[in-house]
Amino acid sequence: MEFQEEEGSMGTMQMGARRTKNVLILMNDMGGGPRASAEAIRDAFHLEFGNEYRVFLKDVWKERIGWPWNDIDSANNFLLKHRQLHTVLFHFTSVRWIHSFILAALATFYAKEVEAGLMEHNPDIIISAHPFMQHVPLKVLKWQVCRRCFHPGVDRLYSPSEMVAKRALLDSLNESHIRVFALPIRPSFCRAMVRKDDLRVELEMDPQLPAVLLTGGGVGLGPLEETAKALGETLFDEQLAKPIGQLIIICGHNKDLASSLGSLEWKIPVKVRGFENQIEKWMGACDCIVMKAGPGTIAEALIKGLPIILNYYIPGQEEGNVPYVVDNGVGVFIPSPKETAKLVAEWFSTRAEELKNMSQNALQLAQPNAVFDIVKDIHELACQGGTLASIPC
Repeated sequence: MEFQEEEGSMGTMQMGARRTKNVLILMNDMGGGPRASAEAIRDAFHLEFGNEYRVFLKDVWKERIGWPWNDIDSANNFLLKHRQLHTVLFHFTSVRWIHSFILAALATFYAKEVEAGLMEHNPDIIISAHPFMQHVPLKVLKWQVCRRCFHPGVDRLYSPSEMVAKRALLDSLNESHIRVFALPIRPSFCRAMVRKDDLRVELEMDPQLPAVLLTGGGVGLGPLEETAKALGETLFDEQLAKPIGQLIIICGHNKDLASSLGSLEWKIPVKVRGFENQIEKWMGACDCIVMKAGPGTIAEALIKGLPIILNYYIPGQEEGNVPYVVDNGVGVFIPSPKETAKLVAEWFSTRAEELKNMSQNALQLAQPNAVFDIVKDIHELACQGGTLASIPC
C-alpha cells in the first residue's frame, strides 16, 4: 500500500485553507483484494474525517492503457487457472531488469494518457492499492510534473508486516517512510458488531448447527467443488442420521461453479453464494473457514476470530502467507479435500477445544483498526505541506 502527495496540493496546505481535499486511490479488479483494500480506505476516510476528503477509486490501466494491458484482470484470471504457466511468468517477470523494462516502456508510451487519468480528479493525495498501480504512475508523475516529496519513489509505504518492511528496505526505500500497520480491512468488519445468533437468523441459517465457510477468493480458485462435496458428506452423521454442521460456499465470480453446486442435493444445510459484498456477515455467522491463502481474506478471518484451513495458494505471491497462518497457531494447510472435511468434522465434535483455542489466537493476532491507522497517518502527512514544500524538485 503506497502513498504519494501530488504537487498541486502543497501551496493550498501552506495557506492553511480548510478545503475539501481529493484523494485518488489506484486499484484494479485482479481478484477481490485490491478493490476491497481501496474501498476500506475510502470508508475509513469518510468515518474519520467526514467531508474533509473526497475519495475516488480509479483503475488507470483499464481506463487509459491499451490492449492487452487494459484487460490484465482477465489475463490474470486465465493464468490463475493454469498454475504452472502462472508460476513461470511470476518468477520470470520478478527479475528486476525485465519488469523494469516493461514498466518503463509502458510509462513512455502511455505517459499522456496516464497523466490525464491521474489529474482527472485534481488529487491532493494519490494512493496505490496494488503494485501494478504504482510503478507507471510514479514514472509519469516524475517526468510530467515537478513532484515535491521525501523520496524519489513514494512518501509512505504501508506494510502489512515487518517481513515486508525489511524486504522494502532492500529496494532502497527510506526506513523513515515505512509504516507497519497491517492490511486495511473494511470498517464494517470491526464496527457495528452483530451477535452470531442474530446473524444466523438474518442469513436464514440453522441457528443450532456449527458452520464452516468455504471460499476461493474473488475468482473462486482452489478445490472448491471437491471440498464442498467432501464437507457435505463428512458433516452428516450416518449413525445418527442427522447433520453435525452446516456449509456456506462463496464462489466469487465463478458463476459456473455456483450454478453447479446450487443444483446438487445435499444431506446437510448448504447455502451457495456468488460474489459477496457483505462477506463480514457470513464470516461472523460461521465458526471456521476453508480458503485459499489470500492476504485480505486471512486478515478478515482473523478479525472475526475464525480458525483457518488453507487449501490452496497462488504460487509466488501467496506462498508466504501459509507459514504466517500455521506458525501463529491460527490455522493449518491441508490441500486434500477429504482431509479438510475430516478436520472440520472433528472441530465440530471431538476437537472443539482446539477450535476454540485457534479462535482466540486469531482474535489476538487480528488488527482491525489498521485501516484507521493508515488514513490518520495519511492525514498527518498531508498536513505537513510546509515541510514537503521546502524540499526542492
